[in-house]
Amino acid sequence: MINYDYLKDMFGLENKVVVITGGNSGLGKDYAEALASCGAKIFIFAYDKTNVDEMKKQYNENKWELEFEFGDITKQESRDKLIKSCLDRFKRIDVLVNNAGTISRTPILEGTDNEWHKVMDINLNSIYSLSREVCKVFKKQGGGKIINIASMLAFQGGKFVPSYAASKHGISGITKAFANELAEYNINVNAIAPGYIETANTAPIRADKERNKSILDRIPAGRWGKPSDVAATCVFLASKASDYCNGYIFAVDGGWLAR
Repeated sequence: MINYDYLKDMFGLENKVVVITGGNSGLGKDYAEALASCGAKIFIFAYDKTNVDEMKKQYNENKWELEFEFGDITKQESRDKLIKSCLDRFKRIDVLVNNAGTISRTPILEGTDNEWHKVMDINLNSIYSLSREVCKVFKKQGGGKIINIASMLAFQGGKFVPSYAASKHGISGITKAFANELAEYNINVNAIAPGYIETANTAPIRADKERNKSILDRIPAGRWGKPSDVAATCVFLASKASDYCNGYIFAVDGGWLAR
């Protein structure tokens, strides 16, 4: 008979150091809060100071550890500074959540090279470079975890967002490629692909009765996902419970892809 007492600490993140890019807004903010509530020390890299004061107050009240670094994730000097600052403060990195991203909604025939390169630089190129350097830290430490943020458009093409779709397909490929090479160093690399989630960005869609109905009709679960649905998956992938998961894209979509 298996002794399941070990499950008590499988999902805990006590004293784990988690770096989250773009962790001060959107779902990134929810990931940070969920991870902190499970004991993780949070190091957020952000482009600006949106929500920073609010988050500092919340974390202080809950006695959670939180640090910020600011810069442009597409710049090598910013990525180097991120890693150095986290190591100076916490002495290690246990988990990297590559959450920072952007989108450009433009029909293909009206698109520009500048739009394409901006999205690819933020959503794909910077993730490759940052992950590579953080994995060097992981290797020295004896292991670590990377959680990439994909999308339903890592599986589908969508419309009017070719650069975004291409970048998220790229995230799927990077996740698998890194996993194949780095598993021998006890480095786990997986991705989360959120479906239709209740966020500020999706509020206009949910307010459109016709569009909202067409989306709900496609989701077997019959509802939009909640930020907590995705954040819980992030906690799982950051914890010991996911140690034998590698190179997988976790769709948190209420069954959208199954239809």
